[in-house]
Amino acid sequence: MNKRDKMTSGFGLSAVFALAMAGGWAGPVSAQTMDAALARAYSANPTLNAQRASVRATDENVPQAKAGYRPRITASADIGASITQQEIPGLATSSPYHSSVTSRLGSRGAGVQIDQNIFDSGKTRSAVSQSESQVLGARATLRNTEQNVLLDAATSYMNVLRDTAILNLNRNNVEVLEEQLRQTRDRFQVGEVTRTDVAQAEARLSSARSQAILAESNLKTSVARFRQNVGTEPRSLAPGRPVEALLPKSLPVALNQALSNHPAIIASLHGVDAAELQVKVTEADLYPVVGVRGLVQQRYDTQYSGDQRFSASLVGTLTIPIYEGGQVYARTRQAKETAGQRRIEVDTQRDTVRAAVVSAWGGLEAAKAQIIAAQAQVEAASTALSGVREEAKVGQRTTLDVLNAQQELVSARSSLVVAQRDRVVASYSVLSAIGKLSAQSLKLKAQVYDAREHYEQVQGKLWGTQTPDGR
Repeated sequence: MNKRDKMTSGFGLSAVFALAMAGGWAGPVSAQTMDAALARAYSANPTLNAQRASVRATDENVPQAKAGYRPRITASADIGASITQQEIPGLATSSPYHSSVTSRLGSRGAGVQIDQNIFDSGKTRSAVSQSESQVLGARATLRNTEQNVLLDAATSYMNVLRDTAILNLNRNNVEVLEEQLRQTRDRFQVGEVTRTDVAQAEARLSSARSQAILAESNLKTSVARFRQNVGTEPRSLAPGRPVEALLPKSLPVALNQALSNHPAIIASLHGVDAAELQVKVTEADLYPVVGVRGLVQQRYDTQYSGDQRFSASLVGTLTIPIYEGGQVYARTRQAKETAGQRRIEVDTQRDTVRAAVVSAWGGLEAAKAQIIAAQAQVEAASTALSGVREEAKVGQRTTLDVLNAQQELVSARSSLVVAQRDRVVASYSVLSAIGKLSAQSLKLKAQVYDAREHYEQVQGKLWGTQTPDGR
């Protein structure tokens, strides 16, 4: 097959990705698969790892809130020195004599105080429930971040495939047009065509070279995005495949699943719970607090040198707020407004998810239709190019007709590449929009991060500054 015939052969889905795999990426013979790239992004993406750290930090809110149930123990000690000099006059008024007494004391002591909350009008209970809602909301946010990271990785993977294939199409087009220009010049030498035909071939070749340079620039951008999202350079990428087997059968089913299970909506609902509980936490500052205080103390040299005094007490305390300047009232009203804001945000999030599902579903359907149309266009353009070339040989077609037919075929093949990329990306977009894009659903070969593990390690921890991973 000569250069001129390269662009007239059949061009299906496998051919597109064969071009992509032939893009010249240096690396091992074995191809890098979509699943491997997604597994790499799932394990090493810094955005996702930062969100996991945020969840672990949120877990610590629970033991902080539970501290309200536990005693607070403090120890204190003091030491000091004092000198007291006292003048004592004589007992008889006629006696001029009097005595002077000087005392030097090294007073010191130590004690332990224990404060235990008995009743705080439900503040601690509400704070614990609030912190648990925050943990659940953080986990839902983590799942949403995981979806976004995997979708970005899949999109960047397919963009590299698309741009590699388009670059190869443009480079191949340059080779064909170079051959076309050589033949046109040969025909001009023997008088079969005019100088205008040569100029047209030269202009079309220059345009093709410009398009190849642009395609190379686009590929470099996609490679940089791939490196950002996946964490490695792309090498010999294997064809990407849509995940339509994991998708619902209809748009209404997809909408129902999204509105029920999407992590962004779930995170918003937990945000409402946390905001409503914050109202109760704040209001509790207006109500009585009952507690018990125990104190044990040992002191030396308090009044006389060498004396000792031991004391112990157990006291019940009742604190009743009367008026605190209106601050707590303002904070309570503020918390109620914040809770109202969170409820509105849930409705906003539902609308956002609904729109994303409809948009992604429409994009998938459109990509399928575009693939069918583009395949028919490629086949027709290929046939037309062959016919125009044969007619040009016998003088029924001009050089410009051949160049136009050639450009039509290149455009059709580029459209097919784009449509095939769009179908794969749209299938991942639908899976993300319904809230089911995850390492588990894709069966990635990566260790699944379990946010519950850290929570179980710290939620009942009583002391210690070391994190579970040893920091």
